[in-house]
Amino acid sequence: MLKIMKQTKALQLAMVLGMGLFMVACGGEGEGPIVAPPQAPAEWTDKHMPAGWWTDPAKMEEGRKLYIGQANPDVDCGSCHGKDGKPTKAGARDFRVGERMKLYSDSVWAWRIADGVPNTKMKGWKSKLSEEDVWKLVLFEASFGMPGKRWDAEKKSWVDVASASTAPAPVGK
Repeated sequence: MLKIMKQTKALQLAMVLGMGLFMVACGGEGEGPIVAPPQAPAEWTDKHMPAGWWTDPAKMEEGRKLYIGQANPDVDCGSCHGKDGKPTKAGARDFRVGERMKLYSDSVWAWRIADGVPNTKMKGWKSKLSEEDVWKLVLFEASFGMPGKRWDAEKKSWVDVASASTAPAPVGK
């Protein structure tokens, strides 16, 4: 009888530990604490969304098609980050969390897409995407958690699309 009780306790403990591991692996607390990402390297610091793109529905649609793998079958951001921005793979950034995503300048966001994120499964896509395509992805991905916002390089913050400066900028500058 004592042996059965010990086996039952061991089984219960294993189930509790297993459930805890399952919850952690499946998200549990999400992505952890919200902290600012590292600054973009020098080659990305002064690059920003091309002028007029934040309000261009055609560019937004091109970004959507890239994101879901329709425009380039080698690139399917939605396979990890979810078609609606809700991650489908552990560790993928949740673009719907505006409080986290507002810490990313457009430059940092583009850099992460192009060069990847060290020590994660997020690889760099610059071998599969033009720089223009990277900016289209930033445009579309930002719409999940920060609709109606754009990065203002002068203010160094996200602002309402209508209040942002409209100084012309070439692609990636």
